[in-house]
Amino acid sequence: MEKYKDLYIWMLIPLALMQLGIFEDYWGDFTDNAWAVHVHYWTGTIWYIYLIIQPYFATHGKMALHRTNGIIGMFLAGGVCLTAFSMMHRDIVTTQRALAMPDNFGPFEPWFFFGVAAVEIPMIIAFGYAVIQSILHRKKLEDHAWWLITTVFIIMMPALARGIQNVYVDMHIAEWPSIDIMLPNYFTQVFIIGLTLLAALKYKKLKHPATYLAVGVNVYTCFLEPLGKSEAIQTFLTTMIK
Repeated sequence: MEKYKDLYIWMLIPLALMQLGIFEDYWGDFTDNAWAVHVHYWTGTIWYIYLIIQPYFATHGKMALHRTNGIIGMFLAGGVCLTAFSMMHRDIVTTQRALAMPDNFGPFEPWFFFGVAAVEIPMIIAFGYAVIQSILHRKKLEDHAWWLITTVFIIMMPALARGIQNVYVDMHIAEWPSIDIMLPNYFTQVFIIGLTLLAALKYKKLKHPATYLAVGVNVYTCFLEPLGKSEAIQTFLTTMIK
């Protein structure tokens, strides 16, 4: 575990990226956010913080505290999954609002929000799978650590993409509503995949299944537009998420 001794410092980077990405969306209209949004934001934020303090405890002679916090962390991971799933209804409601008031949403047509839901469901499942694998490999410390590290790359997209997309839209506001809203999303995915591979290279985990999962989820997210425009996907989501 010696090579993970400075991991807690490196984990500050994804936390900062997530917070910068979601800052305007969350804090910009803080009092207007639904209760589910607040719960999801804080469970996700605390999870990122856990992935800073847990490596510190594990590599600085505080293994007993690491194990105790690990049990709490698994409860927290379940909260991240459940609160993320609870947000799916919000996406479907937004599709209905975008359909009823297209002038208010401009380039953000209903298909976009269907696409967001379509990519976030596998993302949440992949996050849960990575956490379960970390539990199953808890006695193999390197595998245990890497499964947990990759969770930050699996669920980084929603927060970071919103931030980058907001900046991009602000830069091209004169072109409204003829703005290519997918371009910043593609940039986000390439950026996250690049971060994942750099981290995997640093910790010699390029061929680890957790790396494949994190990269695969972010590649899949690049198909947000065709997924969102699929009538079969729209029907499925509308039927399942009421």
